[in-house]
Amino acid sequence: MARDRDPAGWVRAAAYEYAVSPWHRFRLRYRHPEAPPAEAADRALMDVLLKLPPPRRRTLLLHDGLGLGLPETAAETEATTAATASRLLRARRAVADRLPELADPRELHRRLAELAATERLRAPEPPAVRVGSERRARFWTRAAIAFTVALIGTTALTLRTAPTQYEAPVPPGETVRGVPPRQAPGPLSEEELELRAKLRGELESGTQRLVPQAR
Repeated sequence: MARDRDPAGWVRAAAYEYAVSPWHRFRLRYRHPEAPPAEAADRALMDVLLKLPPPRRRTLLLHDGLGLGLPETAAETEATTAATASRLLRARRAVADRLPELADPRELHRRLAELAATERLRAPEPPAVRVGSERRARFWTRAAIAFTVALIGTTALTLRTAPTQYEAPVPPGETVRGVPPRQAPGPLSEEELELRAKLRGELESGTQRLVPQAR
């Protein structure tokens, strides 16, 4: 912020982006909105402003509320001058339809300035904001360092234990078709019995290397 050419504009833009962030709906603190204004006229004006689309509401508050010029408002809302002028006119028309006494832009500017001066939001003190920001910055820095160390350690362990060569996976077994099933041996025929007896007899009268050695 200290290096920006427009510190106030930077703060407004950062506050706006932070305020419209959808992540706030998960925080318990932001589930309870601020109390409405005490005056009935101020509550009516607040209701009209809240019913405007966010781009038109932001343009109206910057131009008629803070008194920024049209080019400055366009630059802060990141829009062209023509688009900013169209949003401003439509926002003024919507406010005038609901509150005819605020049809004059000068009267609208006065009412917005009074509303901003009288209402006080539940904002913490600057020291508390600074301490909390520094605490969160230290936490996320340490978390990033711890995550980096864990990632490096995991990578080193993987390189240490990973295999050095590729081993193809064993394919699952498949059924081979066309092969006849195995059958149990049946009784021997006369020729097979004679052949078995002949083989047994020749084995005993053969050479020494064919005769089993008894131990």
